[in-house]
Amino acid sequence: MTNSDADYVAYVQGRLPALRRLAYHLSGDSHQADDLVQETIAKLYAVWGRISLTDGLDTYTRTTLVRVFLDEKRRGWWRVRLFGAIPERAGAPPPGVEERVLLSAALRTVPPRQQATLVLRFLHDLPVAEVARILGCSEGTVKSQTAHGLAALRRVLTEWSSPSTTVIR
Repeated sequence: MTNSDADYVAYVQGRLPALRRLAYHLSGDSHQADDLVQETIAKLYAVWGRISLTDGLDTYTRTTLVRVFLDEKRRGWWRVRLFGAIPERAGAPPPGVEERVLLSAALRTVPPRQQATLVLRFLHDLPVAEVARILGCSEGTVKSQTAHGLAALRRVLTEWSSPSTTVIR
């Protein structure tokens, strides 16, 4: 991490509670407030090299947050509402949930390119040729990434299932 990146992280961590409070007061919704803050700090990072040395950093950051909020309100017509009401509480988990959670956690330990290959091939059931087009590589690379990813996944799952191994997640 560069010194500039470290300064950015330190600044954001220090200002996060105030930014979130402002965003919540603007939006009235904690989830939307988190989205506003996330977009604000992403925009801040994009100009950090120029703006970090100025005296008006806090003002710039607050202004950005407010503009993000206003922009979102202006284009709010495109937002899709997933639920008309809060979903009911779930009952007992369906069979196989524990295995899926374990597999998902193990999949996150596989290198990113192998993970993408496994997800596209097995979770999205795409053929090798389509995965190669998506990833911008040859079909042979997809096959080798699949083989290496499956081997890594097997190793992780074997380690986790060993009685002498304690898994902390």
